[in-house]
Amino acid sequence: MFLEFTSLLASTGGAISTEGMAKPDLNLIDWSIMGIYLAFVIGIGFALKKYMNSAEDFFLSGRSIPGWVCGLAFISANLGAQELIGMAASGAEYGIMTSHFYWVGAIPAMVFLGIFMMPMYYGSKAKSVPEYLKMRYNEPTRVFNSVSFAFMTVASSGISMHALADLLHALLGWNYYASLVITSVIVLAYVLKGGLSSAIYNEVLQFFMIVFGIAPLAYIALKDVGGWEGLVGKLQASPQGQGALHSWAQTGGTANPMGVPWYGILFGLGFVLSFGYWTTNFAEVQRALAANSMGAARRTPIIGAIPKMLFPAIVILPGMIAYGLTSDAVAGGYSIPMKEGVPNYNQVLPSMIFHYFPNGLLGLALTALMASFMSGMAANVTAFNTVWTYDLYKTMKPNQTDRQLLAMGKYATIFGIIAAMGFALVASKYNNIMSVLQLVFGFVNAPLFATFLLGMFTKRSNGVGSFWGLVVGTSAAVIFHGLSFATGNTPGVKGGWLGLTVEFPKEMSQNFWIAIVAFSTTFVVNAVLSMITKRTKTDDELRGLVYSLTPKHRDENEPWILRPAVLGSIVMIAVIILNFIFW
Repeated sequence: MFLEFTSLLASTGGAISTEGMAKPDLNLIDWSIMGIYLAFVIGIGFALKKYMNSAEDFFLSGRSIPGWVCGLAFISANLGAQELIGMAASGAEYGIMTSHFYWVGAIPAMVFLGIFMMPMYYGSKAKSVPEYLKMRYNEPTRVFNSVSFAFMTVASSGISMHALADLLHALLGWNYYASLVITSVIVLAYVLKGGLSSAIYNEVLQFFMIVFGIAPLAYIALKDVGGWEGLVGKLQASPQGQGALHSWAQTGGTANPMGVPWYGILFGLGFVLSFGYWTTNFAEVQRALAANSMGAARRTPIIGAIPKMLFPAIVILPGMIAYGLTSDAVAGGYSIPMKEGVPNYNQVLPSMIFHYFPNGLLGLALTALMASFMSGMAANVTAFNTVWTYDLYKTMKPNQTDRQLLAMGKYATIFGIIAAMGFALVASKYNNIMSVLQLVFGFVNAPLFATFLLGMFTKRSNGVGSFWGLVVGTSAAVIFHGLSFATGNTPGVKGGWLGLTVEFPKEMSQNFWIAIVAFSTTFVVNAVLSMITKRTKTDDELRGLVYSLTPKHRDENEPWILRPAVLGSIVMIAVIILNFIFW
């Protein structure tokens, strides 16, 4: 029966190229590992169903999750398809410069979130990031952010869906569209049954599956090419490969693999995109809000930053090795798969897994990939259903009962899954899913971060400035995207649809500057309008919402090593050392 089912999936065709892709030889042990994992995933949802007695249980886990669980879920929510597939793809395309997405574009923002912003998020008792915006500013600001954030979660979930469907089609021969439906139904099943708690505990399971399933690849592949020295030798044999060995040394201009100078990396990625994502993305913040205490909530992103520092060795290194093997004509046996005549970087990680892993380990790695996709999908779907229910539906119908809110949350989950399937088709236009992901973040998170920065750390910013700042800043990003393009791209979804005015060497450099334009415009418009219009909230109304007016959390009852400021300082010192080592 199973063979007939897979044959049916294969026979219905697909939309994704399999050019240059080796087919895996899966046997019973590989299928068994994947089957057991899927049974556990769905089982967790059913096991937690009895605890979903209220809307708060479904959307925020009743704020009862231990700190270490939230910390792993926090990082696992980000460790989805975009992380594994996208970072391995970027490792092959940009080399060690991809580490900027971790050591510059993640760790500092995660530490900042834990030390400075979580006291206001957690202390305000806001159920979502948009709800905090309503409390700090006004209803129009909350609604605008709710709509833009809903778009982002649907887009991000769609990217995860595309990556998994692409994998199942290209490697197993399953129909692309049927794969979208099947994986969506699995995620829908455990989220509907167990709500956020089910997503969080599954994310912890998925975290360990990802680490144990993918980490051996870096060791096996690096050993095969003769260790680090052997990899360096292969990369130095080509001009592009030489640039892949440095993170900062070649950033004096745009003549580097990423096409971005150092100030573009620091401001565009390290400040705007990084802080915009980690400090305002409710899909991440929601995990910390589920913690059982203020201290646990503040430690959640900092705990997540510790394994985050080490992930380049798991996901970037295989991509660099893939490029080294492809560029070495005498290495034989492996080359990056092609799509329409150009490298299909999205398939670097799967193709490396099938090149090196034997049966058993192959099944574990495939299961880890499935876990990463489902983790990203579930994280965004649970954030979408909360924002839709509390920040849009409840605004339109404020007198709904708890039971009605719970029912709407489940309907929103179904709608979010269906909408994400539509965006998966947009993501299929990109050879590196990190490019489309950073573009979405530039449209949504960059203007939002400017709004939060002024709102959390100044008393003067008001509702007029916040709303029009978001409107004008987001519009500026869309217009700039329409006027800019990356070398080699035709006008369309990748930019240039208003005119080929500004050219960038790479899609990623284009994305960084779109984010910079969005942030800067939002910040200036918000600040100017807030200065020339009347302040609408008193200090008492802003207490707990603005940093200077928020009571500081005391850590005296916690071990000194677990205090957020101490733990965060240790993490920052470690990440500075890593940047220096791979300069």
